[in-house]
Amino acid sequence: MLKVAVFGGGSTYTPELVNGFLERVEQFPLDELWLVDIDAARLNIVGGFAQRMVAFKGNPFKVVLTTDARAAIEGADYVTTQLRVGHMEARRRDEYLGRRHGLVGQETTGVGGMAKALRTIPVILEIAHQMQKLAKPGALLVNFTNPAGLVTQALSKYAPQIPAVGVCNVPIGAKMKIIAGLEKATGRKIELSRAELNTLGLNHLSWHRGFTVDGEDVWPQVLTGFLAELKAQPEPEWDPRMIEITRMIPNYYLQYFYYTERKIAAQQHWPPSRAEEVIEVEKSLLAQYADPNLKEPPADLMKRGGAYYSTVATQLLNAHYNDLGETHIVNLKHDGAVPGWPADWVLEMPAVVRRSGIQPLPAEPLPPAQFGLLAAVKAYELLTVEAAVHGDRAAAYQALMVHPLGPKGDKVQTVLDDLLETHREYLPQFWQ
Repeated sequence: MLKVAVFGGGSTYTPELVNGFLERVEQFPLDELWLVDIDAARLNIVGGFAQRMVAFKGNPFKVVLTTDARAAIEGADYVTTQLRVGHMEARRRDEYLGRRHGLVGQETTGVGGMAKALRTIPVILEIAHQMQKLAKPGALLVNFTNPAGLVTQALSKYAPQIPAVGVCNVPIGAKMKIIAGLEKATGRKIELSRAELNTLGLNHLSWHRGFTVDGEDVWPQVLTGFLAELKAQPEPEWDPRMIEITRMIPNYYLQYFYYTERKIAAQQHWPPSRAEEVIEVEKSLLAQYADPNLKEPPADLMKRGGAYYSTVATQLLNAHYNDLGETHIVNLKHDGAVPGWPADWVLEMPAVVRRSGIQPLPAEPLPPAQFGLLAAVKAYELLTVEAAVHGDRAAAYQALMVHPLGPKGDKVQTVLDDLLETHREYLPQFWQ
């Protein structure tokens, strides 16, 4: 029996994930999809809709709803995590935590991302430890919960016996945007499976630096098109000179590092922050999901963000289950694949997905201009893992101190105290 357990099954993303499994039932013969959530009322709405979706397609697999984590994990082949500790209200607090200290207020980057990591890491480590006892031998943990790379860094150190990868939809979004640009320029259709994106960095801190179609290098054409697009914009999202010099396309989230003042200035127009926008989107989605006549995901789901989430998730599981040897961009310990970088660093990079494991592909290191920023943020990640696991306030202080988007030296303790108090109920390790 093929069983997948989804933690955070009450997420508004779940119907898209269900759609992904429905589209692949012939290749990925799922028997049971277990949706687990601590919010039973929300799980019943989302899960009930998921069950109607599956019934509408002839019930190719069973959807089980539960608040029992152990039952969900028991006998599972795959466990995916898409949970949010503290729900969307905690994200809103993360955003305003940054704003009130004159810092970036964002759910994965800066002080907000650190707060989210401190809440999330102990929960996902507990899931991993339960997998060791209850899941099928070799069961794979696929983490979508942000900050995905940082959570995977914690798993690689504190649950190394559980095969785990972190996954994000940003790389596939970049890949599809590049393909659209090439198709427009050439008039030729390009299938997603024929193209490969060369990217390296950390989750939400990566640089795209190569692209091939059928093995042919088309990166010069990609850069030419990207630069032309930038120069046509009244206010370019990136300085074209940066692209010309580096010959790389930065991950969108690098705007928080390169254009910090612009991002902080935009926060002055809140409310609504992004969390407050999503809260309203989710209210609408949940109302639609509760409609007993709804059997397919509504168009409003695209307003939630996370485009191509189901594609990323189900393609990865399918590639692993069927031993396809496909290349996917994931977060995992590079284990020496990047020469000269510490082998225990979790990076976002291309890897080959086989049933026997997910193996990072050899990669050239980033140049100094990119590596300097990456190394500082990786130091922050490593310190945050220790802080989250041990409730170590000194490690948390140092994590804030080293983060490029953290507070000035004389404000570190103030921001840390505020962070810990703001999320006190979700951070028991710091309040024992």
